[in-house]
Amino acid sequence: MAIITATRPVDASSAAAPATTRRGRKLRDNLTGYTFLAGAILCFAVFTWYPMVRGIIMSFQRTRRGVTTWVGWDNYTRIFADPSFWPAWKNTVYFTVLALVIGYAVPFFVAILLNELRHAKGYLRILVYLPVMLPPASALFLFKFYAYDPSDAGLFNAVLKFLHLPTSQWMQSPSATMPAMVIASTWMNMGSAVLIYLASLQNIPGELYEAAELDGAGLWRRIWNVTIPQTKLILGLLAMMQIVATMQVFVEPLILANGAGTQDSATTVAYLIYQHGFFQNDLNGAAALGVVMLGALAVFSAFYLRLTTKND
Repeated sequence: MAIITATRPVDASSAAAPATTRRGRKLRDNLTGYTFLAGAILCFAVFTWYPMVRGIIMSFQRTRRGVTTWVGWDNYTRIFADPSFWPAWKNTVYFTVLALVIGYAVPFFVAILLNELRHAKGYLRILVYLPVMLPPASALFLFKFYAYDPSDAGLFNAVLKFLHLPTSQWMQSPSATMPAMVIASTWMNMGSAVLIYLASLQNIPGELYEAAELDGAGLWRRIWNVTIPQTKLILGLLAMMQIVATMQVFVEPLILANGAGTQDSATTVAYLIYQHGFFQNDLNGAAALGVVMLGALAVFSAFYLRLTTKND
């Protein structure tokens, strides 16, 4: 005997209701996210993208007595002919290389040291991060008048004299100007990098270090074979950020070396832009210099990101 069962017809409207509700909820969630994102986009548009586009346009113009005319590549030709252009790039690259050797390595090893300590970790983290909370001008004036005083009253010269080593004129010496600025910049800015490295180090599984110790690896072998590979992503990211930041160094030469320094030993590209814009009243030349720096950093960043992405 066949059993006949009755099936209830499905209401199309009731089946579509949950789908409509889900779409409405998703739309509301996305709308909330886009609303919060709009503020950041607006800030970037007003304070970053518009000045960038405006600077590129100004680099092809010249303004005289309120009259603006298009001059093509004349501003670029003029700044390349500036006798301070290539020395400024040389000083900037020299500062960046020194910052990678000193200012990039020191925070990493300080973070490793703090990570290995068993006591007073919180106090030492605050101590390391404290210079970041100081205004840059205050920190640099502290170095200029207290640490880099060329007389024996200066902190660094007093230490050198105590160790029976020759003292230095520091900011008055062309050969010591850049290393002195890098030391001050490293002390002033390394706190943030140390905290980032610490967070990355604490995510490394302890089993890796235990396995390395069982294999007889010493401290340096553990750092080379475990710590560095496990923090490679953070190391690469901070390396790129540091190079981009140090290529735009401005505050350090302005305060420590009064701008150009002895024999132009402290003139950087950013300070040269400042000179063109505010001392020579050449805003178009300053814009052209800014575009050249923007192009150089953009090419480097694109190459670096492509290289690291391929390696990953």
